[in-house]
Amino acid sequence: MNNNNEKRLEAAKAFAIRGRIKSCEPYGSGHINCTFLLICEEDGQEYSYILQQMNQEVFKDIEGLMKNVKGVTTFLRRQIIENHGNPDRETLNLVPTKDGKDYYTDSQGNFWRVYLFISQATCYNLVEKPEDFYQSGKAFGRFQCLLADYPADELTETIPDFHNTPVRFNTFQKAVDKDIVGRASQVEKEIQFIREREKEMGLALKLQKEGKLPVRVSHNDTKLNNIMIDDATGQAICIIDLDTVMPGFSIFDYGDSIRFGANTAQEDEQDLTKVSLSLPLFEIYTKGFLEGSQGRLTETEIELLPYGAKMMTLECGMRFLTDYLQGDVYFHISRDGHNLDRCRTQLALVADMEKKWNDMERIVKIYQV
Repeated sequence: MNNNNEKRLEAAKAFAIRGRIKSCEPYGSGHINCTFLLICEEDGQEYSYILQQMNQEVFKDIEGLMKNVKGVTTFLRRQIIENHGNPDRETLNLVPTKDGKDYYTDSQGNFWRVYLFISQATCYNLVEKPEDFYQSGKAFGRFQCLLADYPADELTETIPDFHNTPVRFNTFQKAVDKDIVGRASQVEKEIQFIREREKEMGLALKLQKEGKLPVRVSHNDTKLNNIMIDDATGQAICIIDLDTVMPGFSIFDYGDSIRFGANTAQEDEQDLTKVSLSLPLFEIYTKGFLEGSQGRLTETEIELLPYGAKMMTLECGMRFLTDYLQGDVYFHISRDGHNLDRCRTQLALVADMEKKWNDMERIVKIYQV
């Protein structure tokens, strides 16, 4: 048995799982944590779990992260029971260690956790049909609805300033000024585009300070593949990957979904004529999101949904350009100029959103409850 197998079996045996371990194999397509499907057997019955080794390079405060996950999943479970749902399928459920802790530290200092496995449900990497995107919107809207009364200020910021756009802008400005790899002169147009929109970047924080925009439990990774879709009904049943759950704004969770899900092109498309905001996809996601939130969002939040979409797209483009100016040190690239292509795609999408702004606002008003 190799060292990796020994390590994961040592971890698995530390948790209050049922029966003897039959298998423990790599599972899923996640890039951050190491995930395994753990199958156990007792009296001829199989019990399945998800075992994860958490990434300490990305997440420095594992204790704070797990406190967030435990708090949010416990609250969700209570809400789901009150709504006569199925708490074992509609939220993640942590399995404690044998000594009652939420995670285990192995002999080499690695951190592990176990969830109940949700069977007969699938995560999809790509939007295959508009219904998928609608279900995604509905699921993340429901996430906001169920957690509307959760004390978001008690959550730990697992990645500080993750969606603090003014802080991201300051980092970008420093990258331009230092120009350590001599690329700034090639991207003056992109630099100018971002600088022209600086005044818009602080609006959410300003409204929050004025008491007009509530701080919510935000997921911060609202991709389709973080939703489990029931195999039988095609309905979204559970939001997964709660590691980036933090205090934040609902408009940014919504906006990040629109950024990647309603773009007519790939994130790194080189032909910018293919890049645009699909208004039909924008509409179907907005419909789902507002239906799912069931009237728990404020009027201001709903009015700012188009702004959330634009700001997440602008911030993402700015991050890609920052990395390009710093020599491609953060995002993985597979070709020269990859981060610049990504940046240009995001900025082209921002420009198209600006052209379609009246349509975006009109669509949001249609579904405003």
